[in-house]
Amino acid sequence: IYGGKRAAAHAIPQEELNQLLVTKAKAGQTVVRLKGGDPYIFGRGGEEAEELAAAKVPFEVVPGVSSFYAGPNYAGIPVTHRDHCSSFTVLTGHEDPTKDESSIDWAQLAKSSGTKIVLMGVERIRRIGEQLIAHGMAADTPVALVRWGTTGRQQSIEGTLATIADVVEQAKFTAPAVTIIGGVVKLRKKLNWFERRPLFGQRVVVTRTREQASDLSRQLLDLGADVLEIPTIKIAAPTQREVLAEAMGSLGSYQWIVFTSPNGVTCFFEYFFKAFEDIRGLGCLRIAAVGPATAAKLNELHLSVDAMPEKYVAKDIAKAIAAKDDLENLRVLLLRAEVANPELPQLLEEQGAIVDDVAVYMTVPETDDPAGTAARLREEGADWLTFASSSAVENFHARFPLPELLKKFPGLKTASIGPETTKAFAALGLKPTVEAKQHNIAGLVAALQV
Repeated sequence: IYGGKRAAAHAIPQEELNQLLVTKAKAGQTVVRLKGGDPYIFGRGGEEAEELAAAKVPFEVVPGVSSFYAGPNYAGIPVTHRDHCSSFTVLTGHEDPTKDESSIDWAQLAKSSGTKIVLMGVERIRRIGEQLIAHGMAADTPVALVRWGTTGRQQSIEGTLATIADVVEQAKFTAPAVTIIGGVVKLRKKLNWFERRPLFGQRVVVTRTREQASDLSRQLLDLGADVLEIPTIKIAAPTQREVLAEAMGSLGSYQWIVFTSPNGVTCFFEYFFKAFEDIRGLGCLRIAAVGPATAAKLNELHLSVDAMPEKYVAKDIAKAIAAKDDLENLRVLLLRAEVANPELPQLLEEQGAIVDDVAVYMTVPETDDPAGTAARLREEGADWLTFASSSAVENFHARFPLPELLKKFPGLKTASIGPETTKAFAALGLKPTVEAKQHNIAGLVAALQV
C-alpha cells in the first residue's frame, strides 16, 4: 500500500494511515510501516505508535538514519565540529497548521551558538532567514540547502541568511531538502566527498532483468550515479521444455557443457535439481563459461570452469574448448537462450563437434513500471543508457524507439557491453557511444568513466 508523502500531496491522510495500521494488524496480519529517515524524527511515527498503543496492538520501532545529518554529510557538512560548534538544533519548517502560533522561539534560536538544521523548510526559507536576522543573528551567517541527499540526484546550494532565499528562487530549488545554518557550512569546500565521485549527477539507465540489475546498479551507485532501473526483458521458461528434459536425461553422453550467461546457469540448475538430488549428477562433464559473471554463478554451486575465452564473447568459446580438447566427435551440450546467435554452434560443428543447442530459458519483454522509472525517462531523459545484451537493446527499442529518444534528448549516450550487443545497435542503424573493452559488468561501468 503506497503511503508516500510530498508537499501538499499525501497519498493517504495521516489519520487514515494511523487507522489503517490498526485495521491491518487486527486482521491478523504482520504490518511493516516503511518510512524515510527515522520514524521518530519529524516522521509522525510517534502519532502512529500512539494509535497502535491505544488499540492495544503490539509494535516495535526500528530507528533509522535521519536526513538531518545524512543529507549534510553527503554534501560535505559535518553537523558538529570541534573548531566550529559543539551543539546543534533541529527544527521543522512545517509545523502543524492547526496551531494558533509557532512554537519556535526565534530569539532563543538566534542566540544559540550551534548549527541550526531545518527540515521541510524550503518554502519558508525567506521567513526563516528574516526571523533569525531580526532576532540578532548575523546576516552573513553561511547557509546551505541539500535536496535529494545521499542519492545521485543530490543538489546543493549555498548562500547566507541574507541571500539564501534569492539563491533558492534563482536556482528554482524545490523540496525535499535539508537546510543547514552555521559556520560548519564553510567546511563543504574541503569535505564535499560525495559530489566529487566520477559519475555524480549523471543519470544512468540500467536495462538488465530485475534479478540481474542489482550488481550493475550497486557499482553505479557507489560511483555517485543516479540510477534508473528499467528492465526491458524478463526470463521465462523455454517453449520446448521436452528438449531440455531429454538432454537432462542423457547428461552422461556429453563431454562438455557450455554456458553463455548467468541466466543460463540459474535456469539450467533449477531444472537440474528437480531431476537430481546431488550435483554429482553432472558426472564427468567439463564446463565452459563465456566470462567471469557466468563463472561466478557456477562457483556459487562449487563448480569450477574448465574453459573460458580471453575475450568474453560467445564465439570465442570454441577456441577455448579447442585449446583443452580435440573437437572431433566431441559431444557438446550448449545451454542458452531460445533465440541466440547461431555462430557458436556453427564454429563448433565446423571443427567436428557434435552439438546439441538447447534452450534453458527465453527472454520476453518487460513492460511493468511499478517505480515509475520509465515515465521519468520519457519526461526527463538521462545521461546514459546501458545495455548488457542484444535482447535488451531490441526490447528497449520496442518500448522506447531509440532514434526518437536520442533525438528528444541530444545529450543522451549509449553504452554496449560488447560486440554482440553492438550488433543489435547496428541492426537499428545506430552505433553505441561506447563499447566496453572488457566485456563484462566491470568493463561496462569502466566505459562510462572514459
